[in-house]
Amino acid sequence: MTPEIFVEIFRSALWIVLILVCAIIIPSLMIGLVVAVFQAATSINEQTLSFLPRLIVTLLALMFGAHWMTQTMIEFFYEMVERLPQVLY
Repeated sequence: MTPEIFVEIFRSALWIVLILVCAIIIPSLMIGLVVAVFQAATSINEQTLSFLPRLIVTLLALMFGAHWMTQTMIEFFYEMVERLPQVLY
């Protein structure tokens, strides 16, 4: 395996991981920002008020995006299987 092939595989794997993680984290970050602004405006410092909405949004993002995430990982796996001859020789 040449270094160029290894770098290309590693780059595409990191890109897939970045896209999948961002699909989960970004909605949670947005809700966290909204809740933080609300807490700052009302001076409410309740820990569950900041944690529970982020948890719910994260679980909803996982629930609604699970099919797409699984399909993306399966496509990447098939791509890696197709590259096996290129990698081994």
